[in-house]
Amino acid sequence: MHADGESMETLVVHGGERRPGPEGSVVFPIYQGTVYSVEPGTGYHDIPYIRLSSTPSQRYLHDKLAALEGAEAAVATASGMAAVTTTLLSILRAGDHLLAGDCLYGGTHDFLTHHAADLGWRHSFVDLHRPETWAAARTPQTRVFLVETITNPLMRVGLLREIADFARREGILTVIDNTFASPVNFRPLAAGFDLCFHSATKYLGGHSDLVGGCVMGPTELIDRVRKTLNHYGGSLDPHTGFLLARGIKTLALRVRAHNDNAMALAGFLAGHPEVATVNYPGLASHPDHAYAAELLSGFGGMLSLRLRGGEAAAQALLETVRLPFSAPSLGGVETLITRPAITSHAGMRPEDRERIGITDDLIRVSCGIEGTQDLISDFGQALAKV
Repeated sequence: MHADGESMETLVVHGGERRPGPEGSVVFPIYQGTVYSVEPGTGYHDIPYIRLSSTPSQRYLHDKLAALEGAEAAVATASGMAAVTTTLLSILRAGDHLLAGDCLYGGTHDFLTHHAADLGWRHSFVDLHRPETWAAARTPQTRVFLVETITNPLMRVGLLREIADFARREGILTVIDNTFASPVNFRPLAAGFDLCFHSATKYLGGHSDLVGGCVMGPTELIDRVRKTLNHYGGSLDPHTGFLLARGIKTLALRVRAHNDNAMALAGFLAGHPEVATVNYPGLASHPDHAYAAELLSGFGGMLSLRLRGGEAAAQALLETVRLPFSAPSLGGVETLITRPAITSHAGMRPEDRERIGITDDLIRVSCGIEGTQDLISDFGQALAKV
């Protein structure tokens, strides 16, 4: 239940909705138009225009997104990468420094390592489980602390409450990628984070048929993000926004199924003789299990594993399972399986991947909403052949 007494199941359906909608509609329509009448005295950023993220469809979507995270405001972006890059471009200036978790999504890591210096930023990667590394890396120019709720692809859960407290004491803005957890399993703003973002391509959309992103937080900060987005042009198309709003309405039901399937599959894999390691915070064997159990409402639909047979066995598993698609991305209703070293984290230097545990034989699984026993049986038959 949330502060207003509504369950997440109710919130995702009714949060941000217009009652009634235009012309009495129950499902908010798509406003595909780019041209609208403008009242005299309207400021540039408030002109109704798709690139300015200010058309009726976009404002409706922003209200739904804000409701999801209990935020004052939200803005949708053209992708998850547009969400994180626009956020950082909004709050960092030349000469600034940021702290970042040492295990990030490959695209975020590549943005920092390839572009931060060109923008005049400095960055330090820190261990989210060792507060002494945060204090040691902090400088008088540190402005931002960037983390993920559940890291990709090792499923670590950092000391998130402690990070929020540390940053608040030091006057540093906190930015968190909540894609893997989703608002069903964790609400970062309520835990003290300043800004939260998602790749809406994943669980929020939920059906592997759209690309989008979003940022949620206080109105003042979201206004800054939206104005930066307006200039860089990474707005979300209204039709894609319609698909995203539709996907959000089943988010709670889908994420509960993702959680259940991942928990069951992780348990099965952990007990299988061909499996060397399973990374899933719901397992008691996971190094962050106790902390994650206190912090999260669910452990998510993502897990990773390594087989005793190494890289060859890993590739054989990808080719032998029948239900999962061997494909990148995650968060859809279908189960996906991939090797991060050659997909999501391929842009990292091999030595950087190895250092943080993203080995060539690591397998990542995004559990869908298929029948639990069907998934387990399929992995069982595949493991018998590797």
